[in-house]
Amino acid sequence: MSNFDSDGSPESEWEDRGDLVWNEFDWERYLREQDEAVVRYLRFYDAAKDSADRIDAVAEKMGWGQDDWSEDTLDDATPRDAEESPFSEDDVYTLHKNPIFIATKAIALGLRRDWETLATNSAKVPQPFAVAFLASLHRSEEHATQAIHALDFGDYAMAVSLFKRALSSLNSSLALLNSDEALRREALVAWHAEAQPRLFDLREIWLRVIAECRDELNRPIDDEN
Repeated sequence: MSNFDSDGSPESEWEDRGDLVWNEFDWERYLREQDEAVVRYLRFYDAAKDSADRIDAVAEKMGWGQDDWSEDTLDDATPRDAEESPFSEDDVYTLHKNPIFIATKAIALGLRRDWETLATNSAKVPQPFAVAFLASLHRSEEHATQAIHALDFGDYAMAVSLFKRALSSLNSSLALLNSDEALRREALVAWHAEAQPRLFDLREIWLRVIAECRDELNRPIDDEN
């Protein structure tokens, strides 16, 4: 898989390392660093919002090569003290390092954060509408996260099915923003104009991955004999 390859080969990596001796502090530190990657992606994404090729431009800034979105390697990473732990953060692959996961979480975070700011004002957004849109956005993000889990386990057919569910929920979000109720409210019309490119970018990312998964599924199985 090319630009959206998420196969980090987690199984072989764990096998090569044996037991990972990390405590709760180690994992908290690791997770915070992955949270920072999401924030970094969002910062790059917001800066490139006027660029037509912002998805690929941000991937390049994140250090994800054109032919490999599998690992976000950092050449200047500093290894941890050997006495503290025999492994560094760069030795460990989890879902949180998956570029598709980072991109999905970052764009969804930006949408959700802006929506929560707007929707707290009931004069601008009716509360039932606010809840319905947020729930729809959450469903699409949840399905996409499950799909990325499937990718990491090499189950491309399941990944396609889950990404299709994510797209269905995303379409529901777009339908709400295009509804008569939304179009009658100036604040929602303005927010729609800002949010639509981001929703379309999520759809573009997921559609690219679906296409790559289908290519993998249609690839002839090599004769091992």
